[in-house]
Amino acid sequence: METLYITHPACHLHEMGTWHPESPHRLDAINDQLLASGLESYLHPQQARSATRDDVLRVHTPEHLNYLHANLPQQGHFSVDPDTLMNPYTLDAAYHAAGAGLDAVDALLQEGERRQAFCAVRPPGHHATRDRAMGFCFFNNIAIAAAYALEKYALKRVLIIDFDVHHGNGTEDIFADDERVLMCSFFQHPFFPGSYQQPQPKNMVNIPVEAYCKADHVLERFETLCIPRIAAFQPELVFFSAGFDAHSEDDMGQLSLLEADYAALTRMVMQTCASSAHGRVISMLEGGYDLSSLGRSVVAHIRAMSGV
Repeated sequence: METLYITHPACHLHEMGTWHPESPHRLDAINDQLLASGLESYLHPQQARSATRDDVLRVHTPEHLNYLHANLPQQGHFSVDPDTLMNPYTLDAAYHAAGAGLDAVDALLQEGERRQAFCAVRPPGHHATRDRAMGFCFFNNIAIAAAYALEKYALKRVLIIDFDVHHGNGTEDIFADDERVLMCSFFQHPFFPGSYQQPQPKNMVNIPVEAYCKADHVLERFETLCIPRIAAFQPELVFFSAGFDAHSEDDMGQLSLLEADYAALTRMVMQTCASSAHGRVISMLEGGYDLSSLGRSVVAHIRAMSGV
């Protein structure tokens, strides 16, 4: 069975300056590696729909949405913060990035023709809180998709795995103490966004790891702390907030994961959720800024996710 591969041309048009690491070249690098690996023939491509205002408002405040629209530039850039900028195409890209997750949910839960989906979209989303854009993120794509699945399909248990090098503070802000959602993540700490706090919400399993922590230690801690919680939770649908900037070649962080580690983590989660989620998993691109390691890691992740 082919894995759904969802993207949209609008995601190439959002850019924050030639100096910025979160660039359209990231999607090109992924596509190049998919072609080189031969994996493209196992993927079913689909253009993402645009999410609606109501879709976004499931997880964001009207004030947040209105602020972004009011400040969308007609030319040049508007700085939400020093690292997070809008150009004239940013919101079109953001609506399509969020829409990719909605398409994936429908494909897996309504149409039933697919079991896995990878959303190659940008801007990323996991730092966007209910009322704030930050950390390259405007809408929280994974949260919008999860909230849609919970509401439209009346799911009772949704799992979110975030393996970006940065803490997914926005996703935690949105789903903290929501018993329908279990979120498990590891991230470098102390590090941006500096949001890790104790005590953590009961439905969050956060694993802060120090800079230069070895990959086998990271995976061991994930297996020890997260896998028992996931097994007990029995999720009906799995989401990956798939950031690949914990790779050893990525200068954005100081962790040391390799492609094989992303594959091992993916298989670990898939095996744990096999009976409850029936293989239904949606992965949405977050970070990953070294172009070569990003593309290779996405290939490894999709292979492990789809069993190819």
